[in-house]
Amino acid sequence: MRTRPIGRSAGPGGGVTIDVMTTTDVITGTDTDRWLTGGCAVLVGALSVVMVPLYFIYSGAPPASNVLARDLITVVVFTLFLVWATGLRRLLAPGGGPAADIAAACGQVYAAVTLVSASLEAGVALEYPDGSKDPTVDGPLANGMALLHGPIARLLIATVLIALAIAVHHSKVLPHWVRTGSVLLAIVNLAFVPSLFFGTDPANFYAANGWGSTATIGGIDMMWIGAIGIATLRHDKRKAATR
Repeated sequence: MRTRPIGRSAGPGGGVTIDVMTTTDVITGTDTDRWLTGGCAVLVGALSVVMVPLYFIYSGAPPASNVLARDLITVVVFTLFLVWATGLRRLLAPGGGPAADIAAACGQVYAAVTLVSASLEAGVALEYPDGSKDPTVDGPLANGMALLHGPIARLLIATVLIALAIAVHHSKVLPHWVRTGSVLLAIVNLAFVPSLFFGTDPANFYAANGWGSTATIGGIDMMWIGAIGIATLRHDKRKAATR
């Protein structure tokens, strides 16, 4: 609850009184915050449906056009994700507490890590435009990206989801199924963190850069963000200001 003076008026006996308006905190932000944050999340989920299949079209080294296309979509998706993570903090304030700050901060770092790995991946395609190299397998950058795409990404997004669940529990900004689903998905992501010890064969579901521990679970995470976006657009719990 916040109070702030809104003006002065003459009181009895010529004295001056200060009129005070008491305002209940708007726990879900403004309509603009809600629509921008929710809309970006929905776009993240929708574009991920297009992006993820591009990783499974070719069994061998993909052509440069495929790599560049999926990386371009990745750049767009995670730019939108950055907006979502930033807006999330505004929506969850002030009821979300420190958990809201953690969710937003880890979300921003997760987006930055993914954008860096996409840049490294695109670099291989640009250097070998004939498609002779697979950026997920060939060269020293591939092994370096395995950690970015795999355990680092999984741990960061799990932290985002757990912090989001805690913030939602306290702020009641989003429906309870968002909290439950986020916790369950966070557990799945954490289960992929040890994949670092299972090699770098992308055909191996549980490898550090395997199709399960990177593209599949990453796509599911982004589609879940899209579902949260829909909930954000539909679940408005704003409290009106009172005098």
